[in-house]
Amino acid sequence: MKVIALNGSPHKSGNTAYALGVVGKALQAEGIEFEIVEIGGNRIHGCIACGKCGEREDGKCAITNDIVNEVLPKMKAADGIIIGSPVYYSGIAGTMKCFLDRTFYVASANGGWFRHKVGASVVAVRRTGGSMTFNALNHYLTVSEMLVPTANYWNVIHGRAPGEAAQDAEGNQIMQLLGKNMAWMLKMREQGKGIEPKGEEKVFMSFIR
Repeated sequence: MKVIALNGSPHKSGNTAYALGVVGKALQAEGIEFEIVEIGGNRIHGCIACGKCGEREDGKCAITNDIVNEVLPKMKAADGIIIGSPVYYSGIAGTMKCFLDRTFYVASANGGWFRHKVGASVVAVRRTGGSMTFNALNHYLTVSEMLVPTANYWNVIHGRAPGEAAQDAEGNQIMQLLGKNMAWMLKMREQGKGIEPKGEEKVFMSFIR
């Protein structure tokens, strides 16, 4: 089994990457393969709502001049996905938001790739806005019918300068527990293959007449 972690920070060695690494070590200790994919340092366009991914059903975004179509197959193949972001103005970092809007829409428009995969969110913050960002990240997971593991607090770690998150004892415990619980859920999911509930066609309702 494999988990990929998406680092939404532009810093490859920042506190978001550190937090993802702590989760990854716990997963690897349980025999789960782990890889971090760098997202935040790239130029990524926002979704332009063209709908081409749904029309073509080719598993690709119509925007082809960035890394989105390169990463999509990795997300589709993975058993688990971790989405990590630093906090900018009490929200998801802009580049990461653009990436998530497009990848999760492509996955949904092409048959619901992420349904019943195991998904978790991780946030790194200097002071405040962590819970709001964590909540926003979880919207992508829950609308995709992903299985979401938990820890003993919300998945937020604190630090400003690179490396400061290592001093957050509670945050480190949270990340370690998240990795352990995610590994357990992945193993349960593997044992439950073949008995999962069938998907249903989405019912769309508009309240504007």
